[in-house]
Amino acid sequence: METMTVERTVDAPIDAVFAWLTTTTNYTSSPLVVRCRLAVRGEGAPYGVGAVRDHLWLIGWFRERITLYDPPFATEYVVDRSLPPSRHELGRMTFTEVEGGTLVRWTTRAEIPVPLVGPFLTRRVARPVITRTFGNILEAAEKALAPRRARAGSQSD
Repeated sequence: METMTVERTVDAPIDAVFAWLTTTTNYTSSPLVVRCRLAVRGEGAPYGVGAVRDHLWLIGWFRERITLYDPPFATEYVVDRSLPPSRHELGRMTFTEVEGGTLVRWTTRAEIPVPLVGPFLTRRVARPVITRTFGNILEAAEKALAPRRARAGSQSD
């Protein structure tokens, strides 16, 4: 099992960052994400506990289920099904207010369950693509959220 973590400080308030990153249809802002849709609404919020989301990335299809929804501090999910098949123990995003915005820490723990070559494929193929995609999504959040603050602050009278 390989643990992958990507961090980024997004120059925006924690509530806005949490809302943007838990609405996974926003992930298509990444060039490695083809389609995302909410298949089943969660309890108390569309992407709350019990929500099921389908993601099509360039590396495969994933059906994820939200297991924790604690706005604006954390969300967790598991991948119930995927093509190609994968084993997944954890998906977690945490959000912390810091100077300059919101620190997002996105962690996943997964592997490609192929005898003999699975660890190699996980480490050399899946890990770089997953961490790059997470980074691209966090960068898209920054671009979507931070410019609003910059434009509002630069307007002249």
